[in-house]
Amino acid sequence: MATEAFDAVEIITTKRDSGVFSDAQIDWVVDAYTRGVVAEEQMSALAMAIFLNGMSRQEISRWVHAMIGTGETLSYAGLATPQGVALPTADKHSTGGVGDKITLPLGPLVASFGVAVPQLSGRGLGHTGGTLDKLEAIPGWRAELSDAEMWKQLSEVGAIVAAAGANLVPADKKLYALRDVTATVDCVPLIASSIMSKKIAEGTGALVLDVKVGSGAFMKTEEKARELARTMVDLGRDAGVNTVALLTDMSTPLGLTVGNAVEVEESLEVLAGGGPADVVELTVALATEMLAGAGITGVDVAANLSNGKAMDVWRRMIQAQGGDADAALPQAKHEESVLAEADGVMVALDALGVGTASWRLGAGRARKEDPVQAAAGIRLHAKPGDVVRRGQPIMTLMTDTPERFERARASLEGAVRIGPEGSRPDSRGIVLDRLS
Repeated sequence: MATEAFDAVEIITTKRDSGVFSDAQIDWVVDAYTRGVVAEEQMSALAMAIFLNGMSRQEISRWVHAMIGTGETLSYAGLATPQGVALPTADKHSTGGVGDKITLPLGPLVASFGVAVPQLSGRGLGHTGGTLDKLEAIPGWRAELSDAEMWKQLSEVGAIVAAAGANLVPADKKLYALRDVTATVDCVPLIASSIMSKKIAEGTGALVLDVKVGSGAFMKTEEKARELARTMVDLGRDAGVNTVALLTDMSTPLGLTVGNAVEVEESLEVLAGGGPADVVELTVALATEMLAGAGITGVDVAANLSNGKAMDVWRRMIQAQGGDADAALPQAKHEESVLAEADGVMVALDALGVGTASWRLGAGRARKEDPVQAAAGIRLHAKPGDVVRRGQPIMTLMTDTPERFERARASLEGAVRIGPEGSRPDSRGIVLDRLS
């Protein structure tokens, strides 16, 4: 039996007593936990000690390095088109929100300017939607790609959206599941290291972080969102990845759809040069940052939405992953309307309430293994600032299982606020700040 370099209890004690980990301690404990040498209850204690006492920038940076070291890494150095034109790479990560379908139009838009977008995405959990769940509403589309398939598709199409492979940062998969059941999810060092270990291992040259703030976001306050954004930008820079972050509002759902197939439908409107103004604004803002990170500035980013170039990349991307870009999207079997309770101006629409209602309709999952309904979700017919009349439909609830309507409606209690005519909505714009 091999002798271990450290003892788990010694490392737990270090952080319990507000000490600073050495690089060697971090390297060992992350690797030993992944190997099963450090027991779940020991890592639970360590996660709580980190939750309570934090980690320095150097500790978090080393933790990320150790997490990456537990698995394989990807590299797109030398990536080029079939004609031999070099392709820089850029990616985006969102911390999750309601109606956040931005990845769908964003990847093709950035790729239409000659920047490859290797987007590894996840599935939804709770009230926040998952990009892979949305795309799986498209008949035939598949999320699992081999490394060779990803390289080929990036070279020929310029964009992918795929599931991360099992060998990419395996330490994070174990630790993420543990944090979920030990009340240590809401911990900036552990959130930041979870996100950035995967993004750095993914091998992108430039990274833009969309850090959501508001009721529908993981970070409810601007202060906490800013702390997370600053930590992740520093981690990216320390690892040699050109990283910037935008703080963006998630107090109100993005766009006019929340769900899976309905969000694909809205993304297609954006790719066709239309779509809700807030979705277009954020898509263009993030694309501009991704292109700048890859060395491309001074271009009319929005033009490639209206001229069809981004749509062309979308169609090729969907087809390359087995999807039928022309197929009809699933439609829900049952619908119910939610009506305005008064005349006036909608002044607030709570993203958390709407996201929870969509989840309860079947668009999301409570556990990783739960199925989702492709057609479930919500269409919004009014947003803050709109004049509404009593009895007017302000949203449509959609599901294949009508017994879900009651609990979905319960989630919407207090989610809509209507003020007297002339009222101004609670609004602070989409992009709140930029950190670099």
